[in-house]
Amino acid sequence: MTRKTVLIAGASRGIGLEFARQYAIQGWKVYAGVRTPAKATELLRVKGVEVLPLDVTSANSIAGAAWHADEDPLDLLIVCAGLYGPETTSFLAPGDADFDAVMHTNVLGPMRVIQAFADSVIGARGKIAVISSEMGSISGTLGSKRLLYRASKAAVNMVAKCAANEYGPRGATVVTLHPGWVKTEMGGPNAQIEAYDSVVGMRGVLERVGAADNGGYFNYDGTPIAW
Repeated sequence: MTRKTVLIAGASRGIGLEFARQYAIQGWKVYAGVRTPAKATELLRVKGVEVLPLDVTSANSIAGAAWHADEDPLDLLIVCAGLYGPETTSFLAPGDADFDAVMHTNVLGPMRVIQAFADSVIGARGKIAVISSEMGSISGTLGSKRLLYRASKAAVNMVAKCAANEYGPRGATVVTLHPGWVKTEMGGPNAQIEAYDSVVGMRGVLERVGAADNGGYFNYDGTPIAW
């Protein structure tokens, strides 16, 4: 049986780290992209994972990671890097610095990462998963809490949809996933589910989806989410 290969952008902690753990246990070749490999101490202890320098806010860093992983067609690309931004409870426009940081990380970063690795995924007739949030669902939005984060996730949902339109006809399957409210540094201690359970669910979704699901938006349990 041919060993499968996955690259995870944003694997130093939380959901990305758990993806790396679980795919390594399953025997996949795992490339784990992180901004500063030397600081990813927990990831470095995971057997079977090759840690790559990959800063999604740097075009040069993304190009370097793409060159390093070029020898292996990717069966799966997971774009997991994300920034929460300022805590807001009402409609409050962010400052320039916060806006630039969140949008560069959550929107421009995924654009560049998907573009850099798309041909590798297409070559393997593989899959691309953008880890977004139900907070990016326009039809499901009832309030304005975390306005900037919501706006960035709505934007990256469009990035994923356009990538599906572009690369689906060429053999890739692109989906957007909501991991649930997860107990991570970003999700906080009051979140509803553990990272392990979220990733088990999303791995199941990624195993099941195919060409007919290209461009889909799914909860970690496989339930479709309205845009």
